[in-house]
Amino acid sequence: MNVQDAIATRRSVREFLDTPVSGEVIRRVIEQALRAPSGGNLQPWHLHVVGGEKLAELKAIMRTRVKEAPAGEGSEYDIYPRELVSPYRDRRFAVGEAMYARLGIPREDKAARREWFARNYQFFGAPLALFCSVDRRMGPPQWSDLGMLLQNVMLLLRAEGLDSCPQECWAIYPQTIGSFIGLPPERMLFTGMAIGYADRSRPLDALVTERAQLSEVAEFVGI
Repeated sequence: MNVQDAIATRRSVREFLDTPVSGEVIRRVIEQALRAPSGGNLQPWHLHVVGGEKLAELKAIMRTRVKEAPAGEGSEYDIYPRELVSPYRDRRFAVGEAMYARLGIPREDKAARREWFARNYQFFGAPLALFCSVDRRMGPPQWSDLGMLLQNVMLLLRAEGLDSCPQECWAIYPQTIGSFIGLPPERMLFTGMAIGYADRSRPLDALVTERAQLSEVAEFVGI
C-alpha cells in the first residue's frame, strides 16, 4: 500500500473484530512511526500499548468507572475550545449526526446515545489499545509533534491491513488511566487509540466523514 492509499483509506473505525493483532506487527509499526519529525529532536512522546488479559482488565475497570463517573474525572487540557464557533462547530455537529443516523439513534434518544458513546471505553471491541502521554513541561509545538507521531502510527497500521480510532475521550479519565498504565506525575495523558481489524459488516463501516474543500482551507501564493 502506498502512502496515498493509506491516507485515503484511514478512518476512525468504531466497530472492530476480536481478531488478535500480532505483537511483532505492532512493534514494527511503532518502531517505524518513531521516525516522526520532532522540533529539536525532543521526541516528547511516550506510548503504552495494551492487549491481552491486561486490556480485558482495563475494559472491566472502565465498565464500572463509566457508571460511577459518567462525566469523567476532569480533563487536564481542553479537548475542544470552550467557545467552538462556526465552521468548526458545524463540522463536529455534522459528523455526530451522520454517525447516529447510520446507527438509527434519533437525537431525542439521549440514553441510547450515551450508551453508544460509552463503547469508546471498550475500544469498540478492538483487541489492542494505545495511550500517548507527554511531559507536562512541553508546550504547543511539542504537542504538534504528538500528532505527527500518531498519524505515522495510523498510516503504518493501514499498510499492515489494520485500522484504528484515535480517542481523545480517554483524557477525561486521567486518574484511572494514569494509575492503570503507571504514568509518572510528570507526564500527562493526551489520547488513547483503538487498534485492530475493522468489522466490515457493521453499519458504521460505510461512514466516511466529509472534509472541507481545498478552497476553504488552503491558499496558494505565487503558484
